[in-house]
Amino acid sequence: MDKTWWKESVVYQIYPRSFMDSNGDGIGDLQGIISRLDYLKDLGIDVIWLSPVYKSPNDDNGYDISDYQDIMDEFGTMADWEELLDEVHKRGMKLIMDLVVNHSSDEHPWFAEARKSKDNPYRDYYIWREGKEGKEPTNWYSNFGGSAWEYDEATGEYYLHLFSKKQPDLNWRNPKLRQEVYKMMKWWLDKGIDGFRMDVINFISKPDEYLDGVPKPGKKYASGSQFYRNGLHIHDYLQEMNREALSSYDVMTVGEMPGVTPELAQDYTSDERNELNMVFQFEHMGLDNGPNGKWDLKPLNLFDLKENLSKWQIALEEKGWNSLYFNNHDQPRAVSRFGDDKTYRVASAKMLATLLHMMKGTPYVYQGEEIGMTNIRFDNIEDYRDIEIMNFYRDQKEEGTPEGQIMESIYVKGRDNSRTPMQWDGSPNAGFTSGSPWIKVNPNYKDVNAEAAQKDPGSVYHYYRKLIQLRKTHEIIVYGRYELLLETHPELFVYKRTLNGDTLLVICNFCGNETEFEWPDHLPNSSAELLITNYENNQSDELGTINLAPYETRVYLIKSS
Repeated sequence: MDKTWWKESVVYQIYPRSFMDSNGDGIGDLQGIISRLDYLKDLGIDVIWLSPVYKSPNDDNGYDISDYQDIMDEFGTMADWEELLDEVHKRGMKLIMDLVVNHSSDEHPWFAEARKSKDNPYRDYYIWREGKEGKEPTNWYSNFGGSAWEYDEATGEYYLHLFSKKQPDLNWRNPKLRQEVYKMMKWWLDKGIDGFRMDVINFISKPDEYLDGVPKPGKKYASGSQFYRNGLHIHDYLQEMNREALSSYDVMTVGEMPGVTPELAQDYTSDERNELNMVFQFEHMGLDNGPNGKWDLKPLNLFDLKENLSKWQIALEEKGWNSLYFNNHDQPRAVSRFGDDKTYRVASAKMLATLLHMMKGTPYVYQGEEIGMTNIRFDNIEDYRDIEIMNFYRDQKEEGTPEGQIMESIYVKGRDNSRTPMQWDGSPNAGFTSGSPWIKVNPNYKDVNAEAAQKDPGSVYHYYRKLIQLRKTHEIIVYGRYELLLETHPELFVYKRTLNGDTLLVICNFCGNETEFEWPDHLPNSSAELLITNYENNQSDELGTINLAPYETRVYLIKSS
């Protein structure tokens, strides 16, 4: 397998609004990020993924872009951004930007022109359809609730928006639109960025014909995803994008792809197809969804997680590449979701990190994950800021769902769980801002913060530092072959990695009670070196029957000679 820098990197995602505020307006900004770069360098980060900082009306926190080649006023200026890039590179790190080209803002000049008349030159940059029998062109729902179509009175037609009505979908069938996108990408690449994370990029190929989906019983709208996810021309578009914009630069690309399968991921990421380096898949993020989607709460089944992560590891073993994550700006905090954020917050955060970072693929760390930040439970719906949460709350109230049930779904799955300000220290507002933060700080910041974590050698932060250092030290962690062990064990997730005769054994206790692990007969234990563990004073255990503490994890390296 070809060795490349992006396979050997660890990526850190910054959500700028919530990372660090430099000017006291309560909103994180570019100068704030610059002031914390040494923290990221010290952690061992190779690549920073910057969530959108472009001009935006902020209907969806920057994922609705009104100018792809300018910076949002709240975040600073282009000069600030150029300074950020320079300072990142000075520290030997790389910077990748978010590419949001499934849709733009309805305040983008293209859309302002498009809605003026049916024969406007920009009309075909977006997707317009006439209504059907006095209703929307199809019964598709928007991913943020309600219809995916918005009626535009000026021209008497509907436009498609798979997300907010202020995020009209771009028409990738139009070659002029595609060339505009590639030109914009090259503009950023020529500025010196090191790649792109591509927002819902597998949604850009829309169908020839717009047909209704099948609604669930009692629902007005249906999913249209079967018609636009991984659509007919998606590979043509990505290969053209690679040819026209990416191929002249040594960059990394990762495509966010809800609904992607391992087989499709092989096509998207295999070297010979010249599309993307890796994809974000979401199957493991849906394992705790009930039959009615993410807000329908269901506990995680460990068998499902083992089966799913192993499936992806094996599918992309020889062809393609995995991205490894449990956290991002759209997901609740992993320690609250899959661990125990109360009694065993530190131990379970370390265990989850070990499980992921010892797998094959490029690991992504989301801001605050490295100090074990947790979900938030605001008492009042008014304290939430996310459009998806607000729409869900409104829709559920209209359907008569009890308030307590709605709020519990939001507490467990809401996107604002990951968007509360980064907890830097124990001072007011966790050191994030000297002003009033745009969203409230998690009240546990006095105990859970970066300053305290850096001072405590046993903290989650120092554990992440060690995990990242191990990846840089041992090639087996990057390139070794994966194999699941103890497939049917109800409490343990155990796997091994092998490379050039060496073996890495990864043991994770996924529950809050003690459990036994029997050392595998086929692995010699006399030469096993304990690389990392989240509990102290256990190196001397006999490697036969190992008594694991709640959420304990251990990684052993067994050398061939």
